Amino acid sequence: MITRPNLLLGVLVPLLMAGPANGQTRGRAKPQPFTVVEATIPEMQAALQSKRTTSRELVTQYLIRIATYDRVLHSLVTVNPKALAEADECDRERAAGRVRGPLHGIPVALKDNIHTTGMPTTGGALAFADLIPPYEATLTRNLREAGAIIIAKTTLIELANWVAGAPTPMSAYNAVVGFGFNPYDPRRDPRESSDGRAVLSPGGSSSGAGTAASLWAANVGSDTGGSITQPSNQAMLVGVRPTIGRISRYGVIPITADHDTAGPMTRSVTDAAILLGVLESAAPDPNDGATKTCTPPDNRDYTRFLKKDSLKGARIGIPRVFYYERVSLPGEERPRGGLNAEQQKVMAEAIEMLKQQGAVIVDPVEMPSFVDKDPKKNFLLWPYCSGAEQAKGKDDGCSVNFKYGMKRDFNSWLASLGPAAPVKTLKELREWNLAHAKAGAIRYGQSRLDISDEMDLEADRDRNDADVKKDQLLSRTNGIDAVLEANHLDALLTPAANGADLAARAGYPLIVVPFGMVPNSPPNGPPGGAQQRQGPFPPGFNPKPAPFGVGFTGTACSEPRLLGIAYAFEQATKGRVPPAFAP
Repeated sequence: MITRPNLLLGVLVPLLMAGPANGQTRGRAKPQPFTVVEATIPEMQAALQSKRTTSRELVTQYLIRIATYDRVLHSLVTVNPKALAEADECDRERAAGRVRGPLHGIPVALKDNIHTTGMPTTGGALAFADLIPPYEATLTRNLREAGAIIIAKTTLIELANWVAGAPTPMSAYNAVVGFGFNPYDPRRDPRESSDGRAVLSPGGSSSGAGTAASLWAANVGSDTGGSITQPSNQAMLVGVRPTIGRISRYGVIPITADHDTAGPMTRSVTDAAILLGVLESAAPDPNDGATKTCTPPDNRDYTRFLKKDSLKGARIGIPRVFYYERVSLPGEERPRGGLNAEQQKVMAEAIEMLKQQGAVIVDPVEMPSFVDKDPKKNFLLWPYCSGAEQAKGKDDGCSVNFKYGMKRDFNSWLASLGPAAPVKTLKELREWNLAHAKAGAIRYGQSRLDISDEMDLEADRDRNDADVKKDQLLSRTNGIDAVLEANHLDALLTPAANGADLAARAGYPLIVVPFGMVPNSPPNGPPGGAQQRQGPFPPGFNPKPAPFGVGFTGTACSEPRLLGIAYAFEQATKGRVPPAFAP
């Protein structure tokens, strides 16, 4: 495989030295040179169509940017060694009058838990460092059929952050390439307690750093509990966590099929709409029964819902409890949630902008499961089991679905690999990790793998089924659906990606849109959060501001309406600011 130590010598230098194909002349003068920096997908489409640029030139520019900036960002695991050859083929097809689809000749990246047969799919795990899957993911095939060039596989928290939970949770790290960084402050945390992680977190287990820094046009992330929307918020990107089943999960390394999905991470809502339409299959995927849940729009064209007046008359609810204001929960002494003063200011400005665009703001709205006085019926007191302290026998107060689903679906995924699988079961992976601990396989332990493997798929099935029903009751029936129906709402507005857990457990869509910035300093972090626990930054260190966007949540299959709302908000606010790190 080709990873960071030999990335430049093994891939980029030979690619960039390769001669132009099809009689193209290197250095050919361009009356209006096209740059990929901050370029949207429609801008690239137009430039390709008008012959202002070629796919080869797009790939070449991106490879140069990768060579220049990724040595600091660590945003990728593997570069496609055939990227220029694939670009040449796209150029030949375009010259012959064949354009496969809306991404023809445009370079995108995939999270490295999504199957590609021409590049390794590592999941960031040392055991899978050389895994070439025997089949492509359905979404990978859809991208190729639309003409996309898969230029790279992006970094991730190892196995989508289902390796190490409490007592030593993993940050933005994997054993294959190490820590990932954020282009809005690409430095290591300078505090003595730091283990080398980023001073400004890149977010959830997907990475948006490469898209934010224009190392490719867009990327595809995966999300089980917030790993599209959180890193999108942290990198000032538009992130779409779709309804479960909107995009096929076949060929994506799983945590639990009950909550897993893939989705777009882009610099604009328009790009997200284009990418979503490509990722979604025209018909249900026989390999993923959940793809029958939503019906695609005509021609899978989500761009027709993008109208600047989409906020006129839209009813947007403001769920103050927990998301905006701290809440005291039954049986607990310390309140939870809420925003600090800077975050409150950003959200007040966002609400005012919605009003100016004609939205009807319903403020506040209340989710029954967030204010229920019965601890057993309160969503905020019903997390998913995720650490060593929630092993069997200690898990009455949490949903077992993530850990049960991991054993069920991960073992099934390993079986689908056939002889290519380096290990055959979750148990074998845990044993392999222990045997290779000195090589760095489990720097933070593997408590999440441990509590997953102890589940008995037969004996614990009824418990899992009951917990899934409770998850849906609290997140859907007494959560999102209840508040939407009671107030006749089109969407809920939540700060940053804070609505990720609720949307993820409901299996409903959430779209994050860039908007503002807030200080990245421990006193201004979430109350009781990791930044505060690590103490203040050393004297003289000035952290750069952190992106802070907004999230729009709706019910199942409401992506068309949410995209329209998100687009109107984006066009009215123009909140995204490119990172100064990679001009």
